Amino acid sequence: MRRILSAAVVAASVLLVTGAALAYMGPGRMGMGPGSMMGPGMMGGAEAPAACPGMAAAQTQAPARVTQEEAKALVEEYAKEYLPGFTVEKVLPFGGRRMLAYQVELKGPKGETRTFHVNPWGNVMPFPGPVAR
Repeated sequence: MRRILSAAVVAASVLLVTGAALAYMGPGRMGMGPGSMMGPGMMGGAEAPAACPGMAAAQTQAPARVTQEEAKALVEEYAKEYLPGFTVEKVLPFGGRRMLAYQVELKGPKGETRTFHVNPWGNVMPFPGPVAR
């Protein structure tokens, strides 16, 4: 008798949880239609900026752009801290993703060279590592 009663309690609780989930979802939230969770603006439609205020704010801000002189100064500052004795030899602009970035070559006291990339936001990144010529 206990076995049948416990099975009935489990079945009733599963039905209760399923019913509560279906009641929460409602008939309009199961697919595309009025009151559904998917609709205009969810996949980049006309209402996307209103639906996602963070994206709308990001589109209005102009990105930072580093000039060639600023890129040279940033790499010189990096070299002063991490590579004493290295001096800037060349600063070459190249096309990054939608914006201009810079490749800066440093020459060391023993003739070695190091290459750095400076992205449009001023991040200095070593590229590809020490190179002997």
